[in-house]
Amino acid sequence: MPHFRPVDLKHASRLLNHGPTILITTYDEQIERRNVMAAAWSMPVEFDPPRIAIVVDKSAWSRELIERSGRFGIVIPGVEATNWTYAVGSVSGRDEDKFNCYGIPVIQGPVLGLPLIEEKCLAWMECRLLPATGAQEKYDTLFGEVVSAAADEQAFVAGRWQFDDDKRNTLHHLGAGTFVTSGRLVRAAE
Repeated sequence: MPHFRPVDLKHASRLLNHGPTILITTYDEQIERRNVMAAAWSMPVEFDPPRIAIVVDKSAWSRELIERSGRFGIVIPGVEATNWTYAVGSVSGRDEDKFNCYGIPVIQGPVLGLPLIEEKCLAWMECRLLPATGAQEKYDTLFGEVVSAAADEQAFVAGRWQFDDDKRNTLHHLGAGTFVTSGRLVRAAE
């Protein structure tokens, strides 16, 4: 079981800057529905306050929940979550709760109350959706401000990833259920 600790928001962008596959979580209190989907396109866009961009197709159930609730979670799965990541990225959550369907254990986010995942995962962030722009309405990109973040204390240390063992590596999607993992650390000479 991972041991998560809060991440200084000044380091939140580092959770995404190496391009991992992510899980996007949502919850809409009005209809009491939650969802989780996999996404390969995300990136940090601002440092202070920390802001990120995610790409969610306008026709996706998660997009509908995000726009209605004004919030979303980002979970960074580890190698042990490969099957969950592929499964939740392969089906829609319109008809069933994918957390229940795949037996994915959930914790509640501390600030926005979003469904988040720590088991088999390496980090998470809760985000408030930023107001829509002309580009956001035209394209599939959404922007969010990170309001809380936490990471496995052995995987993310002092604001940096530590890919020191095979289980604490992030996933990077190549397509058709195939992933590569983050590799060994290589340090530049000073």
